[in-house]
Amino acid sequence: MNIFGIYIDQPIIDFIILIIRCVVWIIALLTAFAYIQLVERWVIAKIQVRIGPNRTGPRGLLQPLADAIKALMKEELIPTNADKLVFVIAPMISVATALLAFAVIPVSPPINLFGYEMPMQIADINVALLYLLAIGSVSVYGTVLAGWSSNNKYSLLGSLRAAAQLISYEVTLGLALVGVLMLTSTLNLNEIVNYQANYGWIILPQILGFVLYMIAAIAETNRLPFDLPEAETELVAGYYTEYSSIKFAFFFMAEYINIITVCAIATTLFLGGYLSPLPFLPIIGAPGIWWFAIKVFLLIFVFMWIRGTFPRMRYDQLMNFTWKGMLPVALLNILITAGIIILLHPGSAQVFAR
Repeated sequence: MNIFGIYIDQPIIDFIILIIRCVVWIIALLTAFAYIQLVERWVIAKIQVRIGPNRTGPRGLLQPLADAIKALMKEELIPTNADKLVFVIAPMISVATALLAFAVIPVSPPINLFGYEMPMQIADINVALLYLLAIGSVSVYGTVLAGWSSNNKYSLLGSLRAAAQLISYEVTLGLALVGVLMLTSTLNLNEIVNYQANYGWIILPQILGFVLYMIAAIAETNRLPFDLPEAETELVAGYYTEYSSIKFAFFFMAEYINIITVCAIATTLFLGGYLSPLPFLPIIGAPGIWWFAIKVFLLIFVFMWIRGTFPRMRYDQLMNFTWKGMLPVALLNILITAGIIILLHPGSAQVFAR
C-alpha cells in the first residue's frame, strides 16, 4: 500500500491496525471498569437506602476520575521484609491476565471501517474457550504471589484461600460449559454464536449449566457471598492488606475487568452473544455491539444485586457448597445433556464413545 509516497507491505499495515485495536480495547475495558464501579456504588446505595456518590461532577459522574487521581497521588508503601520484586509484579499479573482474557470474545460481527473489514475481537482462535479457561486459571498467580510476597500472615491466608477457592470452583465452572460444547461441537466462540443464530440461545436447553456457571463465576471473581480471600472481618483485607496507592487500585481493576469478562463469556455462550433478541427493533450504529453491551450489563447488575443482598459464607460452607452441591449437579447436567442428544440423534452415541 502506498501512503504519502511510501510503500508499506500489507502485513505491516495489518500489524499496526492490530496494535491500534489492542489499545482501543484496553481503553474501553478500563473505562468500563471505572464506570461499572461507579454504577455499583449507586446500586448498593439504593439497596441500603442511602445516598451514593453524587458530589464530584454532575451527579457524581467524575468520581472515577477523582478516584484515579487520588490513587496515583497517594504514598506508595512496601513492607520492609517483603519480597519487593514479587510484591510489585503481583498486581501487574492480575491486571494483565484480566485484560488478556477478553482478547478472544467477539462483541459484534466484523464492521466495515473506511473500506477495511474490521473484526470486533482481537483474535479469532479455534480453541478460544480453552484459552479462556487457561487464562482464568493463571490469574490466581497474582493473588497468591501478592499474599506470599507481603510477608504478612493474614495476606498469606487470604492468598491460600483464593487458590483453594479457584481450584474448587474452576472444576464446576468447566463442567458447566461441557453441555455447551456437546451441543455445538466446537471451542470457537464465533461458531458457538452462529450455532445460536440457527438453533436458538443455548440458555434454553442449558439453563442448569448457566446457573452453575454464574455461581462459579461469582466465586471465581471473589465477590460476595464468596469473598473469603478478602474477608475484612477475619483477615483485615486478605491478600492486598499491605498494598497502597496504584498497586491497591490494580487489584480492584483486575476484579472488575474479570467481572466484565465472565459476564461476556456467559453472554457469548448462553445468551446468543451479539445476536439481537428483537430483530425488528432498529438500533443506531452497529446493533451487535449494543445488544452485547446490554446483555453483559444485565448480568453485571445481577452481580451487584447479589453483593448487596447476601451475607458472606463461612469457609467450610464455601467448600461444601461446591464439592458436595454444585459438582454433582454439574455432572448430572452433563449426563442429562448426553442422554437427550443421543435420544434425539442416535448416531451421536458413536461420537461420545470415541
